[in-house]
Amino acid sequence: MPILKKNPFGHILYIKKWIIRILGIVSHGRYRRFNKLQIEGSEIIRDLPETNVLFVSNHQTYFADVAAMLHVFNAALKGRVDSLKNIGYIWHPKLNIYFVAASETMKSGLLPKIFAYAGSVSIQRTWRSKGQNVNRQVKMSDISNIKKALDDGWVITFPQGTTTPFKPIRRGTAHIIKTCKPVVVPIVIDGFRRAFDKKGLLIKKRNVLQSMVIKKPMEIDYENETIEDIVKRIQIEIEQDPSLLKVVSPKEYKRMEDELNKKRKFWK
Repeated sequence: MPILKKNPFGHILYIKKWIIRILGIVSHGRYRRFNKLQIEGSEIIRDLPETNVLFVSNHQTYFADVAAMLHVFNAALKGRVDSLKNIGYIWHPKLNIYFVAASETMKSGLLPKIFAYAGSVSIQRTWRSKGQNVNRQVKMSDISNIKKALDDGWVITFPQGTTTPFKPIRRGTAHIIKTCKPVVVPIVIDGFRRAFDKKGLLIKKRNVLQSMVIKKPMEIDYENETIEDIVKRIQIEIEQDPSLLKVVSPKEYKRMEDELNKKRKFWK
C-alpha cells in the first residue's frame, strides 16, 4: 500500500491502519480478559459484499460498541468464527469500515479525534445539541458523506441516535436505505452499558458477559416499502420496538433486567 494513499475522506490509510492496530491491541482485553464478549452470527460477515453494506444496531456506549464491532468484523474476515482469539487479525484490518457519529462527540477531546480518524462519518444531530433539544434541518453534506462511505465500504450506524434504550428510530436511516439500497445487517448488543461508562472508555464493572448477535441481512423492497415500514422493521430487528415494553410494567422490566445482570456475571 502506498504510504500516502488516502480514502475518500482524505485520511491517509497508512496512518489509519496504525491507529486501528494500536487501539485494537489496547482494547482487546476489554472483550477477552476484563469482560467476555459472546458472539453469534459472525460467519455472516464473510459473505458480505466489499461495499454498500449498512450495519444497524442498538446503542449502549459512545465508543465501546463500535470498537467491539471492529474487532468482531476483522476477526471474522480472518476466519475466526464467533471468536476474538489471537489478536493477530488486527494487524491487517479492513480499512473501509466507517461508523456514523455525532460531530460534537467526535470533537470533544483528543481521543475522540483519534477515533474519528479511524473511521468516523461525523454528522450534525438534528434533534439534540450540547444536551439541549433542537430542531435542525438535515445537512445534505451529511447524507452525501454517508453515501460516500457506503460507496467505499461498510458503514455502522446506530439509528436511534442515543444510548437510551427503546427510543424511536430516526427516519434519516430509512431515507439512506431507500436512496442507497445497501445490504442492511441488523446487530443486537447487550451488556456494554453495565460493563463500561457512558462514553465506553472506562471499565465500570469486570466479569460482565457482553453479547453481540449479528443477524442475517434484511430483505427489503427498496421501491415499495415506505419510510415508516423500514423504520418499524429496523426497530423490531434490533429489538428496540416499544411493543416489547408493553408486556411488562416498568417495575417488572427493571426486576427482570437486574436478574439478567446477575446471570451475566461469570466465574473465573
